[in-house]
Amino acid sequence: MALMITDDCINCGACEPECPTNAIFEAGDGEGNKGFSDEFFYIVPETCVECVGHHDEPQCASVCPVDACVPTE
Repeated sequence: MALMITDDCINCGACEPECPTNAIFEAGDGEGNKGFSDEFFYIVPETCVECVGHHDEPQCASVCPVDACVPTE
């Protein structure tokens, strides 16, 4: 499973440096990740490990000021 960033994201950037697998990207990063947001930060689901093996809880969710980092359904 992976986390996702909802459209509640305020583009503060707090989540990106906290990701141990570098799964979080800024909107319109030009990395060719099709199907992801061009309006707010996003998580590449194939890379996200929910911080398992790195931290006790997902770090992006713990630092997000608007609770925009949530588990995918």
